[in-house]
Amino acid sequence: MTLILYDTLTRKKREFVPIDPERIRLYVCGPTVYDFAHIGNARPVIVFDVLFRLLRRFYGDQHVTYVRNITDVEDKINERAARDFPALALNEAIRHLTETTAKQFHHDIGALGCLPPSLEPRATEHIEEMRDIIERLVKGGFAYVAQDHVLFSPAAMDQAAKSGALPRYGALANRTLDEMLAGARVDVAPYKRDPMDFVLWKPSKEDEPGWSSPGGIRTKGRPGWHIECSAMSWKHLGEVFDIHGGGIDLVFPHHENEIAQSCSAFGHQRMANYWMHNGFLQVEGQKMSKSLGNFVTIDELLTTEKFGGRRWPGQVLRLAMLATQYRQPIDWTVAGLNEAERVLKDWSAFSEDAPEGALPRAVLDALADDLNTPKAITTMHGLRRSGQSAELRESLRFLGIKPLAKERVALRGDEIHWIEARIAERNQARARKDWKEADRIRDELLASGIVLRDNKDGNTSWEATA
Repeated sequence: MTLILYDTLTRKKREFVPIDPERIRLYVCGPTVYDFAHIGNARPVIVFDVLFRLLRRFYGDQHVTYVRNITDVEDKINERAARDFPALALNEAIRHLTETTAKQFHHDIGALGCLPPSLEPRATEHIEEMRDIIERLVKGGFAYVAQDHVLFSPAAMDQAAKSGALPRYGALANRTLDEMLAGARVDVAPYKRDPMDFVLWKPSKEDEPGWSSPGGIRTKGRPGWHIECSAMSWKHLGEVFDIHGGGIDLVFPHHENEIAQSCSAFGHQRMANYWMHNGFLQVEGQKMSKSLGNFVTIDELLTTEKFGGRRWPGQVLRLAMLATQYRQPIDWTVAGLNEAERVLKDWSAFSEDAPEGALPRAVLDALADDLNTPKAITTMHGLRRSGQSAELRESLRFLGIKPLAKERVALRGDEIHWIEARIAERNQARARKDWKEADRIRDELLASGIVLRDNKDGNTSWEATA
């Protein structure tokens, strides 16, 4: 079986060929821990969790290394810590904020059924690697020191690219320097040689986090955002690795700048052989924003009644997320969550007591085609219709979706009579191969809290849930 992945850099699906089949290496940009993760943040975590599971299926658990970082040094962290904990010294406030936010993130994504990555490095633990890369860039003429800042020069990289030594800056975003300058919001600063130059290192104020600076700078400073991921991926996965993932919003400038830093520092044409990006998420047809009042965190979905007037189980959120192929935009709706819960209730009751089974080839084929989770889910509906409870149970397990716990209820005699009459009508529809009518009756019963199970002996059993 072949694994096919869409590569953002080449803009086409490609067969996945690892650098070393004994050591598959995946890096995904993780959270900046200054606030609770919102549902848009959950999408790449779930998407690349599925990829992690799939790679382990293909190559073996012990041969796959998945690195997802934590950004714990950043201006937004400093600002939030000062705002939320004014009585504490800033460094102490930052430590408290990042630790509690990271803990909340782990709790939230655990509820979504995500496996922990192989490694979860923190930016503050890799300052030495950042300084090392920056020194290489300055020495190579790709970066320069100005007013206690170190800045990267895309123009210098592009000059080297003309000789074929490096890739062109902007290749991932598929834009020229002029096009990126026209479409980007760049910081205007007197110490920049060119508007597109970006910060690798900057000075810290006295009360801000700071470390010994590279480039001969005598004052303390702290890293820019982009250099952090270059350093952490290099430390744990090497100069060139297999797959780099993240949200589509990170293509420019973050991932473009990662490529620029890493390739220029180490002299390679590639930083990663495959670039994968999940699509945007909107809420009920609108861009999610606090100003529109539709900004919702994972924690709020799990524990409050903010969205749809109720709390949502984590496995329902996961199934709803996987109902859209990862590269496509997703519209996060209450209707979508209700449908995911309806389906999961049915599947859970049907497969609850099933024996262990094998993962169906059709489900694996769908996932191997660029993580086509909608096709995998369609296949799972087919397993339900054909009575393959063990295979459905294994498919749910492989996708990280736990069954929903059932709450059994007592029924009156007239209710039982109605249920059995509807089952008889459904059996008649099945006998004449009217599958549409049979499914309609099954869904009608499910909406009333009645879950059907078609047994191998041809009979249909049922049970009532809340």
